[in-house]
Amino acid sequence: MFIHIGNGNVIRTKEIVAIIDCNLLSSSSIVDEMIEAWEKIKKVSGPRKNAKSIMLTEDHVYFSSLSVSTLKKRSSMISTINKLDDYSDELSI
Repeated sequence: MFIHIGNGNVIRTKEIVAIIDCNLLSSSSIVDEMIEAWEKIKKVSGPRKNAKSIMLTEDHVYFSSLSVSTLKKRSSMISTINKLDDYSDELSI
């Protein structure tokens, strides 16, 4: 499944490694160094200025204008949808 993470970016849910609150960026020099390294190889997308969260995948970093809680809800909805049984074949019109 896919998840819309804002700013015109859509990624596969199975590629998500972590969702980080942008407020942690200022308190963690390690995360900041990691993002700078990814920026050098042009593997960062999204506006950093208005970002509320950071999505990490195995090969890319995405800044998102959506909050961590919103992204978590979206990913939870997808998880719930995946668990639903498919009865479409049993329906007859």
